[in-house]
Amino acid sequence: MPTHGSITKAGKVRGQTPKVVGRKRISVSSILRNKSNFKKRFVLHRTPGQNKPGQRKRRR
Repeated sequence: MPTHGSITKAGKVRGQTPKVVGRKRISVSSILRNKSNFKKRFVLHRTPGQNKPGQRKRRR
């Protein structure tokens, strides 16, 4: 079975790309996260999930 390239070239592009240092990400404290979740669910009455009742589209 023919291949699309030789095995010796494997990882060539990844080795050529320059290393980029990622930025330090700090997560929100659990108290703030819980407070925003409470607001969304109970104060604003938003339903969680991807298939919300008001946003569902019918298939053709």
